[in-house]
Amino acid sequence: MSGGLDALSLKEEDVSKFLACSTHLGSTNVDYQMEQYVYKRKPDGVYIINIRKTWEKLLLAARAIAAIENPADLCVISARPYGQRAVLKFAASTGASPIAGRFTPGTFTNQIQAAFREPRLLVVTDPRTDHQPVTEASYVNIPVIALCNTDSPLRHVDIAIPCNNKGVHSIGLMWWLLAREVLRLRGTISREVPWDVMVDLYFYRDPEEAEKEEQAAVAAPPGGYDQDGPWETPVPPAQAVPPVDDWSKENVSNMPTPAPAPEPNAATFGAPTTEDWSAEGDWSAAPSAAPTAGRTEWGSAPSESWD
Repeated sequence: MSGGLDALSLKEEDVSKFLACSTHLGSTNVDYQMEQYVYKRKPDGVYIINIRKTWEKLLLAARAIAAIENPADLCVISARPYGQRAVLKFAASTGASPIAGRFTPGTFTNQIQAAFREPRLLVVTDPRTDHQPVTEASYVNIPVIALCNTDSPLRHVDIAIPCNNKGVHSIGLMWWLLAREVLRLRGTISREVPWDVMVDLYFYRDPEEAEKEEQAAVAAPPGGYDQDGPWETPVPPAQAVPPVDDWSKENVSNMPTPAPAPEPNAATFGAPTTEDWSAEGDWSAAPSAAPTAGRTEWGSAPSESWD
């Protein structure tokens, strides 16, 4: 699709990105319709995708997307977690309508649904995982563009972009390149100036790692760390204390003399006790119950005879 134009030709930096993200590595199986995009097979059984054909199909897909007048009529879908962030970033850059996550069946066919939509073009990350929207698009005659691996089925797919759609970096790179080419064809950005959006923004991020990075950023001190040494908390200066040369010569005449302790009272502590504890009787004996007038004990004998 480059047509021999130098502006549309594959650049060396793009080839380096393809190789760094392992976009050229397919799977160990190959579909009979994907054999035309295979360059070679490695000794371990992994098929190698022809990068030049990947670039040509990428340009074809970008031209089809740029031909749509209303960007909102383009629907981009990714049910796999690795492509959800890339889909959202692509939609933010090009104005497309994203569906990240589970696709509700009947979105393209059931008009009663609140989420019913009628897109003019559909772009999916994996035709095997996103089989439901691809099938519904075939019912309503919506053309489909898909990122296809060597073992991906091409049923109901109109434009297949051969690439590695299982790698985290490969998926993000393909969506980034597609967004860049669409913006270049629309005239939004220039080909002479590199795109200011980094490809790292389209890569999948693990939520746990992102949470750890946020916690580390919050726990870091506001002033940061010194390059020469670790960050230390400043210690407040101590109060000034007059120096003492010789503690033995210190003047102690002004110190107050402690008062003497009072002597114990002989009448209180030393006097013998006159009470006789033995005269009080036996403590172990049961206390005598005082008679209660006008009350009958439960265990006592009856006061009158019932005979």
